[in-house]
Amino acid sequence: QGQLWESGGDSVQAGGSLRLSCTVPGFSSKGCGMNWYRQRAGNQREWVSNVDTYGNTIYADSVKGRFSISQDKAKDTVYLQMNSLKPDDAAMYYCKPVGRFWCATDDWGQGTQVTVSS
Repeated sequence: QGQLWESGGDSVQAGGSLRLSCTVPGFSSKGCGMNWYRQRAGNQREWVSNVDTYGNTIYADSVKGRFSISQDKAKDTVYLQMNSLKPDDAAMYYCKPVGRFWCATDDWGQGTQVTVSS
């Protein structure tokens, strides 16, 4: 059970690319940012990246230089472009609004699965 926020996951070869989408109605107009997380099998969720309402981005060291976030505020959508994918990138990817108190939610999306084959 979860919100239908994330999409775009697929199975790719190592070195390939994927573009994940996250659509959360209303988050942009409310001035919220967005976090991306991932969860590998048997592990807890790991923070991957963040974009704030102004478009500033930060990335975990493990993905820096390979992943990038972009926004389409009119569509309440953020994208996670993933390049040079490695087997360690295989995970369920989630997004979640972040920021002011009105951005806070206990909800999670259903996630989107990324697999990477050698």
